[in-house]
Amino acid sequence: MSLEANLDDLRQHAEDFDRRVGFTYTVLSVPGDDVIGCVYIYGSRQDPGVTDVRSWVRADHASLDAELYRVVSDWLAREWPFERVAYAPR
Repeated sequence: MSLEANLDDLRQHAEDFDRRVGFTYTVLSVPGDDVIGCVYIYGSRQDPGVTDVRSWVRADHASLDAELYRVVSDWLAREWPFERVAYAPR
């Protein structure tokens, strides 16, 4: 992705967040502030009663993918008011 396309993507995510129609979070390394992945939370395009969640981690941190899934799943269940979440298990 070009820098310009990436900036456009970031602007769209920020606009979605401001409008409360989608939420994108950066996953950072600990310790440090190295970006190692992302989490996307959006309403389903196919089913209005479902919240779609996607996440990824960089290939050099692939071993953290299942842990990210667990942490995000727990966080959503504990803190978010979603009735149904579609988040592909790891």
